[in-house]
Order: sequence, then C-alpha cells, then structure tokens
Amino acid sequence: MKLILTQEVRSLGAPGDVVEVADGYGRNFLIPRGLARPATQGALKQVETIRKTRELREIADRDKADELANQLQSLKIRIIAKAGDSGRLFGQVTPAAVTEAITKAGGPKVDKRRLHFDGPIKSLGAHQVSLRIHPEVEATLNVEIVKG
Repeated sequence: MKLILTQEVRSLGAPGDVVEVADGYGRNFLIPRGLARPATQGALKQVETIRKTRELREIADRDKADELANQLQSLKIRIIAKAGDSGRLFGQVTPAAVTEAITKAGGPKVDKRRLHFDGPIKSLGAHQVSLRIHPEVEATLNVEIVKG
C-alpha cells in the first residue's frame, strides 16, 4: 500500500514522504491515527509542495533544535513513583509522566510521542530517555526515578 506521511513516524519517514507499507499497517494503524493518507494522484502532486516547505522550515529549526537539546540535557528531571522495598515500581513510568516532569523541571512542553525509551522503566534510579527534537537532532535526557 502506497501512503503519504502527514507526520513523522519513527523508522518510516518524515511528513511528505511517500512510503510503501503493508496493507494492514497502513489501513489499521497509520491512516486512522492521522499519520498518513492514501497516495492518490492529486495527493502525489502536493507532495513536492509539502517537501519544499518542510525543508525551509527544517533549516531554520535546526539551530533552535540544537539549542533546545543542550537546554534539555542540562535539566535535572526527577519523577516520584510508588515502589516496593526491592526498588521495583508498582507499574511503570510512561512517556506522559516524563513530559510532565520535563515541564516541572523548567523545560519546554514536549510531545510525548517524540520520546523513546530503551525499554519500559520499572525500577528506581537513573534512566536515559531519548527525545527526537528534529529529524537530525536527538537529545538524551537523564531521568531519575525516586521513591515517593
């Protein structure tokens, strides 16, 4: 199935990219969530316009993204969670909790869909979370989970 991405999809592409995906993935996941639309003749003509505007915006945003990445990496992000005596959490830390902690630490409001965990955070201590700010800029955040 040929689709045009309307938003950035990790490991697939950026807005305006024409991609070939499995029918079920496109029909059941990408299209209903508004991440892509079918690649019709009319839509394919608009792709070039979308790409040009994206490239102009990315050039200007690249410098801001580098600055924002440096700011975010210097933040002390702390999340208070309930945990047992062994240090294992009751549940896990979600991307929404991390974005809330970033704002509380004095950082900007970020989209939780741009966060990427190496694995689920289910224990106390320091963990690393990556945040894709720009297609070419990714910030690594140090998140500390403390017992509360």
